Amino acid sequence: MKSIATTTSIVGFDHQARTRIVFGPDSVERIGPLAAEWDAKRVLLVTDPHIVQAGHAERLQASLIEAGIDVVLFAEVRENPTTDDVDVALQVAREAKVDTIVGLGGGSALDTAKGCNFLLTNGGTMHDYWGVGKATKAMLPLIAVPTTAGTGSECQSFALIADAKTHQKMACGDSKAAARVAVLDPKLTLTQPTHVTANTGIDTVTHAVEAAVTVKRNEMSTLYAREAFRLAQLELPRVLAEPDNLDARGRMQLAAAFAGTAIENSMLGAAHSAANPLTAHFNIVHGQAVGLMLPAVIRFNLGDDDARRLYAKLAVHARLIGPDAAELEAVAALLERITALLDAAQIPTSLEEAGANAAMIPTLAAEAAGQWTANFNPRAVTADDFAKLYEQSFARRTAEL
Repeated sequence: MKSIATTTSIVGFDHQARTRIVFGPDSVERIGPLAAEWDAKRVLLVTDPHIVQAGHAERLQASLIEAGIDVVLFAEVRENPTTDDVDVALQVAREAKVDTIVGLGGGSALDTAKGCNFLLTNGGTMHDYWGVGKATKAMLPLIAVPTTAGTGSECQSFALIADAKTHQKMACGDSKAAARVAVLDPKLTLTQPTHVTANTGIDTVTHAVEAAVTVKRNEMSTLYAREAFRLAQLELPRVLAEPDNLDARGRMQLAAAFAGTAIENSMLGAAHSAANPLTAHFNIVHGQAVGLMLPAVIRFNLGDDDARRLYAKLAVHARLIGPDAAELEAVAALLERITALLDAAQIPTSLEEAGANAAMIPTLAAEAAGQWTANFNPRAVTADDFAKLYEQSFARRTAEL
């Protein structure tokens, strides 16, 4: 019998939920029993001085000690951790002979904890793990406790570590690096300064929008990305207007975790590629950098039919527009909403306002084109394309297509 040839747009995937998610107010009190489930005897608690000052580290230590677990505190995490930062944490971990790691804080703390885990268990330097699946040995159990709603690192197997000399950000990913447990306690986010809430919230929005359209997307990542965007675009303005709204804080945490799960399955795109050089050269906060670049990247990606369709579906799922709207009308609604979110978060309206130098565009463009995430953008993007994206982002932001 003659077979019938068919074509399909279905993308296969192999999804495994590597991270258990424990969510709810005061769930941080369960850290001790959760660590005990992994037979923890001596824990390295990785965090930063601000988290210690807020009292969160003390709460975790108390829960761990009550469960009969020794705790070694490393509270020297810095924003945008480098290879030097990981090396310092590694020295503490080695001397303490820990058997479990707990990361407490924002993406920087979780990345530092993961980076330390790579080197403690597999040896070498972070450069050896730049890429995917380069660890050959099992890693220590990691429990991730985010205090921000932004990176979604608690649901990813990647550590983003910068080279201390070149400032090149290295995405080091391995399934063994994923947290065994992510504890999402919205009460921990109540102590965030407003600007941190705003910037990390925009990071979540950008993660969701980019993960929804990448060339690596699949049905699973699409589900997480769309729901992450729906939640974030609803709750970010509420959190900014009502900082003590615990329900909104909790839903933003879920949005960040869902977006992180989407990234784990589909990666990111050109907005993140363009943002990293801005942070490296001008110290523009990551959330601001991705937010500044996102509208221009969306407009650029409209040249891809699939991306245009997916952006439209993102707007419909978030109920920004009805299901019968034309594609471009739906995309216009998406851009309008994103612009409103950027304004609510007080993201600078242009790269010039953020402190970037237009004379650096050729350098920025070349570096952006070399970023790993550029490979997953739905529309092929070259250094010349990045130069145009930067030029457009030096103009004041507009919601129009």
